[in-house]
Amino acid sequence: MPERKAATLQVKQVRSEIGHAETYRRTLRALGLRHHQQTVEVSDTPSIRGMLFKVRHLVQVTPAEKR
Repeated sequence: MPERKAATLQVKQVRSEIGHAETYRRTLRALGLRHHQQTVEVSDTPSIRGMLFKVRHLVQVTPAEKR
């Protein structure tokens, strides 16, 4: 069977982590977000979806464009 490539998501941090709980900050760091307005691409897995759900008020998620 050929390997399926995991879908990717673009995640942009739209709100600052300042004033939010430490667990939110750690979750943003684990997603690869270090700065406000930074955009990263992450694979679409259940664990990533859970992390995105936790910080859903701080980020904007869109499907990544296919290359």
